[in-house]
Amino acid sequence: MSTAIFPNLVAGEWVSGHGALININPSDTDEVVGEYACATAAQVREAAAAARSAGAAWAQAAPGVRSDLLRRIADEIERRCGELALLLSREEGKALRDASSEVTRAAEIFRYYSGEVFRMAGERSPSLRTGVTIEVLYEPIGVVGLITPWNFPVVIPAWKIAPALAYGNAVLFKPSELVPASAWALADIIDRAGCPKGLFSLLMGDGSVGRAIVDVVDAVSFTGSVATGTAVAQIAASRMIPAQCELGGKNPLVIAADADLDVAVDCAIQGSFMQAGQRCTASSRLIVDVERVADFTQALVARMEKLVIGAAISPGTDIGPVIDERQLAKDLSYIELAETEGARLLTGGGRLNRATPGHFLSPALFGDTSNQMRVNREEIFGPVACIIPVRGYDEALAVANDTDFGLSASIVTSSLKHAQHFKANVRSGLAMVNLPTAGVEFHVPLSGLKSSSYGPPEMGHHAMRFYTKARTAYTFAA
Repeated sequence: MSTAIFPNLVAGEWVSGHGALININPSDTDEVVGEYACATAAQVREAAAAARSAGAAWAQAAPGVRSDLLRRIADEIERRCGELALLLSREEGKALRDASSEVTRAAEIFRYYSGEVFRMAGERSPSLRTGVTIEVLYEPIGVVGLITPWNFPVVIPAWKIAPALAYGNAVLFKPSELVPASAWALADIIDRAGCPKGLFSLLMGDGSVGRAIVDVVDAVSFTGSVATGTAVAQIAASRMIPAQCELGGKNPLVIAADADLDVAVDCAIQGSFMQAGQRCTASSRLIVDVERVADFTQALVARMEKLVIGAAISPGTDIGPVIDERQLAKDLSYIELAETEGARLLTGGGRLNRATPGHFLSPALFGDTSNQMRVNREEIFGPVACIIPVRGYDEALAVANDTDFGLSASIVTSSLKHAQHFKANVRSGLAMVNLPTAGVEFHVPLSGLKSSSYGPPEMGHHAMRFYTKARTAYTFAA
């Protein structure tokens, strides 16, 4: 194969595939970031066979061996932060400072799980029978398939790969076809860190590669759309293997009558529009008490119009482009739909021209919307937010919960009573008070309700629930 095409890592060897993914810079569509090999179904099967062989030894490795590998990976990610952040920005369109934060967080995750290795403890329980002891043992689940999205091309792979390896599993890793460069760089770091041959494989390509992976692994963790996640879960169920699916959101940000205006606007800017709104935790529904609609709208529009939209690698950029032309067309179609449904465009919403050809979109804010409009029911995954007026806290909570999704929700309020009630009664996996809906930490669980999630949670110690299986041992001292 041409040396210009980055290969897959299959069974411990860097190998060519069938065709290549052309990775285009969304800030400058004239620039090709690189070409990346597409894995074949045969290579997926070869990777799975090697993973089973290597995984048997890895499962028995001393905790210090697994910890040392994860620590070396963390150190190398941290050392190459600037290089990796620039690559991430070029291929995904994320503003450089956000990309740098993402890479730093990935290093922190690997370092965190290098410590979790030593906390993989079992349990001892009393028996109903005299002389019998009971032990609950947690063991690796085996070969896990990890299928990741394009919006966080370093940190989401990190929060799947790190616990998978920490808890003694082998990994088949399939990144989104839109962001192979970051995945390839991460796989190269893992390989160079001394990962045992065959324990970790990188399998790039389109959805057919992910489908082939689900057919051969012992468990699958997926982050992406509801439609694809549902299909993954159904295939996993037919094979009787565990599935963990983190999916979409239509997240509410409630602005109560007693909200601090500056906090409310900051939460809306950060949650709705940063990273071009391309986050499953983005707040696309701004549920605002009628007493605050006028001043909140005025202040939010003023802040939005100061945002700098431009090339991701430019130092002054607040928001980069959306990922590709298809996503841009989807965003624009929803903006058109909102106006058709009777929403009032308050600012933004148009395609932007910049010095380089790219997928630039001015963040859009709509007023005069209802929660029954399609723009408030369906996930857009772009920098588009709608203000929904409500009267009082009870109506705000009811509207917040009136959705098929349940990933993240936030309220901005000065009332301790409403804050406590909201945390207890909002139907979402993440509940925030005076904070944006976006922003999670790696040492606590991430999981949603309703259509937003399926299976055990990700991250923190709770990840062990997915990456291990429990066995119970009974012993009678004869």
